[in-house]
Amino acid sequence: MTTERGTIAVQTENIFPIIKKFLYSDHEIFLRELISNAVDATQKLNKLAAMGEATGEIGNTTIEVSINKKKKTIRIKDKGIGMNAAEVKRYINQVAFSSANEFLEKYKGLEDGKNIIGHFGLGFYSAFMVADTVELITKSYKENEHAVKWTCDGSPEFTLEESDKKERGTEIILHINEESKEFLEESKIQSLLDKYCKFLPVEIQFGEKDSTISAADGEKEKKIKIPNIINNPSPAWTKKPSDLTDEDYKNFYNELYPYSEAPLFWIHLNVDYPFNLTGILYFPKIKKSYEIQKNKIQLYSNQVFVTDEVKEIVPEWLTLLHGVIDSPDIPLNVSRSYLQSDQNVKKINNYITKKVAEKLEELFKKDRAEFEQKWENINVIVKYGMLSDDKFYDKASAFCLLQNTDKKYFTFEEYKEHIKINQTDKSKQIIALYTNNTIDHHVYVDAAKNRGYDVLEVDNVIDNHFISFIEQKLSGVQFKRVDADTIDKLIDKDEKIESVLSEAEQNSVKELFEKIIDQNAGTVVLNAQSPDDNPISVTKPEFMRRMKEMSYSNGMDFAGMMPEQYNIVINTNHPAINKLLKLEDEEKENAVKQLHDLALLSQGMLKGNDLTAFVKRSFGMV
Repeated sequence: MTTERGTIAVQTENIFPIIKKFLYSDHEIFLRELISNAVDATQKLNKLAAMGEATGEIGNTTIEVSINKKKKTIRIKDKGIGMNAAEVKRYINQVAFSSANEFLEKYKGLEDGKNIIGHFGLGFYSAFMVADTVELITKSYKENEHAVKWTCDGSPEFTLEESDKKERGTEIILHINEESKEFLEESKIQSLLDKYCKFLPVEIQFGEKDSTISAADGEKEKKIKIPNIINNPSPAWTKKPSDLTDEDYKNFYNELYPYSEAPLFWIHLNVDYPFNLTGILYFPKIKKSYEIQKNKIQLYSNQVFVTDEVKEIVPEWLTLLHGVIDSPDIPLNVSRSYLQSDQNVKKINNYITKKVAEKLEELFKKDRAEFEQKWENINVIVKYGMLSDDKFYDKASAFCLLQNTDKKYFTFEEYKEHIKINQTDKSKQIIALYTNNTIDHHVYVDAAKNRGYDVLEVDNVIDNHFISFIEQKLSGVQFKRVDADTIDKLIDKDEKIESVLSEAEQNSVKELFEKIIDQNAGTVVLNAQSPDDNPISVTKPEFMRRMKEMSYSNGMDFAGMMPEQYNIVINTNHPAINKLLKLEDEEKENAVKQLHDLALLSQGMLKGNDLTAFVKRSFGMV
């Protein structure tokens, strides 16, 4: 054929500036798009061969990627279906005409037809984001077809001429522009191949690597070069769960996240109606420190990496999971980079929530002891889900666990039964006591246990919200932190204890403490308790403290708007308080300061100068 010159059929002559600047979110996507096209071409050939429409030996179909720094080129070569001159004119010169769509229409209904990747018809032109000139050399799989070479310099004009290419398939040569020379570095291309092409369904070669051949007796080992295959064409999520062992799942997790700690368990997703979705979601180990990395779930479309921003598809609370989701039914914009919200996305979102709930329920029922062992690592996810999704709450309330300070676990209903008899107050409310720090609150936990009360341990960052939330859900149950009041007031059973001090003596005690203690430090409250209870304690009213903690976790500086509020509760029945009234004035002052500091110390509130003064005073008293 003679060299042909023509104009690419586009709606506007400004298509190339649009592609370069606006169509794609990141220039690096050119490599994903061009290799995806090569995969399409290879899969088309395999399908045609299976149908008997492509004759001859298929042979090795590895896609090759190479760099020539001297010539400033990147070459992508496939051994797929190839094109003749007429097809180049049709599929390359008519921008936004998708050959994949036409192929699917022609072979509609055939098994695996959905696996052809190209949907948009614009992927090839992403090459012009990084290249001044693009060459395409191609030869059709059909017999007696001439190879052709297409060349374009980024303007609407092209040349099309005969080529001496002998092999079936397509080569694309990018002459990299000055602004994009970073893509001529092997390390850069390797990182992009790892990111976008790691699980493409056709082998991809990038250069060669060293290998050693074992030697026969008396001979030296030989070092040879072998093709460097950079991808796994058959990742675990593309296989049937029945064909995979636990070790296979763990190995795949390590492939996704090298050197990571093994996951707790996983969920294999596989649905083909009313949408297509496959994938594996892993529950990672999450400690109480809440050191959580989101965006660890990778979204693929027919094994092509799309994004790790999956919050539209996966509920926000499940972005704490790790793994892979693959669906050809998730609508993407033209660059495949951004999700578009539609009914399928909502259905997939609901399906994933349902599968997670079912898996957790299955684990709970199958082996509760093992489930309890995992609870420390999964409870943040479960609680986050219950806070976020009413449907998930309904399912999870049957297996969500509460843990007490004795490390025993209870479901909501089990715990209500456990404390109902002993911890019901005069208003018929069941009072669940809790601590978020067993060490700091030890004196308060100890006082509660001495009364025969049970204390929950809730020490995750999400628990402030969660307690208030389930309090609304659980009828007749109220949660109180163990330091919110004195033990007799926390669970008020209307059991009146008379004070051993007269009214005048009580007034003297109150005046004494109010005189010596800074009035901004807290409110002095007199309370007749058991002589065995502490003489003085600091309590933090539940309502105000919760408001402060929740506002702080939401990023508000509530402490700056309102100082911390607490009560200084004096036990008027303790012998030390009775003796206090009989001391000399100077001794009274020291004793009051000492008692007050001890109470602050028990709450971890004695710091700085006050702590230093307390230590010096204590040594002096000794």
